[in-house]
Amino acid sequence: MEHQSNSRPQAHGFAVVLAAVVYFLMVFGTGFVLGPMRILLLVPRVGERWAELAEMPVMLTACYLSARWVCRRFAMPARASPRILMGLLAMVLLLAAEFGLVLSLRGMSVAEYLATRDPVSGAAYYLAVAAFGALPWWLGRRA
Repeated sequence: MEHQSNSRPQAHGFAVVLAAVVYFLMVFGTGFVLGPMRILLLVPRVGERWAELAEMPVMLTACYLSARWVCRRFAMPARASPRILMGLLAMVLLLAAEFGLVLSLRGMSVAEYLATRDPVSGAAYYLAVAAFGALPWWLGRRA
């Protein structure tokens, strides 16, 4: 009996980590597909700021649908702590991908990247990242 009680928290912790990774991959994959379309189709027509702002509702919808699916698929309890952990881990992965992969592809430092962000669409992006991290918790509150 003692062995089972010790393995349960580990299995639950693993499920939270796995849910965070799947959530991150779904949203990052959506952005990975939409990014080139935004750059090639929208930026030349409306400029970078408006292109990024136009993409934002699509990405927030993807975040919402992904969080809802992942929370259901991994049977995340409605309690706040595992959902907050899931959202925070997914957000850390998203920012690591943003600052690691994207900046290396663009050949920029973090300081250069932050200095060149549009103040309006950049602020909206980081608010969207915060919403991405909070969505699993928020969905749990609604359950």
